[in-house]
Amino acid sequence: MLEYRLFTSESVTEGHPDKVCDRVSDSILDALLRQDRLSRVAVETCCKGQNMYLLGEVTSRADIDYAAVARKAIADTGYNDASLGFDATGCNIVVNIERQSPDIAMGVDASVEAKSGGDKYDIVGAGDQGMMFGYACDETEELMPLAIALSHRLTARLSKVRKEGILPYLRPDGKAQVTMQYDNDKPVKVHTVVISSQHSADIDMDTLRADIRREVIDKVIPAELNKGDMRVFINPTGRFVIGGPAGDSGLTGRKIIADTYGGYCPHGGGAFSGKDPTKVDRSACYMARYVCKNVVAARLARRCEVQIAYAIGVAHPVSVAVNTFGTGKVSDSKLSEIIAKVFDLRPAAIADQLDLLNPIYAATCNYGHFGREGFSWERTDKADVLAALAEE
Repeated sequence: MLEYRLFTSESVTEGHPDKVCDRVSDSILDALLRQDRLSRVAVETCCKGQNMYLLGEVTSRADIDYAAVARKAIADTGYNDASLGFDATGCNIVVNIERQSPDIAMGVDASVEAKSGGDKYDIVGAGDQGMMFGYACDETEELMPLAIALSHRLTARLSKVRKEGILPYLRPDGKAQVTMQYDNDKPVKVHTVVISSQHSADIDMDTLRADIRREVIDKVIPAELNKGDMRVFINPTGRFVIGGPAGDSGLTGRKIIADTYGGYCPHGGGAFSGKDPTKVDRSACYMARYVCKNVVAARLARRCEVQIAYAIGVAHPVSVAVNTFGTGKVSDSKLSEIIAKVFDLRPAAIADQLDLLNPIYAATCNYGHFGREGFSWERTDKADVLAALAEE
């Protein structure tokens, strides 16, 4: 019997107010890492109207102009004109960044294991307790769920046609949402597409909807996934002139589902942007994705989810759980043993294996942290090793 279900994911453009804040926080992290690779950073940004606030804790030998870094990041997202209600030059920036709490630093700088002996990767303890998830599946070439992959492609295309002047009346803020239909657990078609884009006041809705359908949706949705009955909603409420921080407040870390797998797997709750690699909220999620992607690339499972949990100040995870949803070629327990042989999940080891102490982070914060080329956690260089161990 045919089993039918729908699943929906969404993405937002770089001009969405939450993403402006993510971009600023990660730009600050990058600026600090350029001067001091061992910077400890936990910076959050919030904005509304023409006001932006930089908050958090930093311990670093670096000396940067926080406001100047923020203004450049704002301009890079497209807010460089006062007529948009928020712009890099005219906004007011308040900085309230202090040193990291010594109570937190104590656990990170000298882990429980390091105090009783251990190797170089035992030096750094986890920056906090928590559970982190990774995921991969064979629905796309990048081994991501199809709904979130298409949603990101739509928002990236929406920004591209704005920046290149193909649709010059578009403005930076926007969203896209894709609903996939699954038959017997296989994605078979796009059921619904929703796009909302900020625009100038002088464009009529009929023109905007026709242009976005032609230049964005039809350029992104593959013909084989459009069966002729795909529902499309473009700016369904109509006018969307007031957008970005002028229309809504923004906050770092408020798009954690769009940042990861579009809701296709659980999330521990921690955000990524503005955090250095000792924060396992970020680095362990990257590592969990690396593990899962290599498992699927090795064809040991069609779907793989890994949960890693930590205690603050302890280098080794307190638990690692593997779930292949019945698609594994070996048992989940055996796969767990194989993963433990191949991947070191201590924070310092993660930073070393994935080369996370470099200023790479501003590039991560738009269109998802996963499923994009150029990031170390997207490599599949461990697939052959995993496959060989599975044969033993």
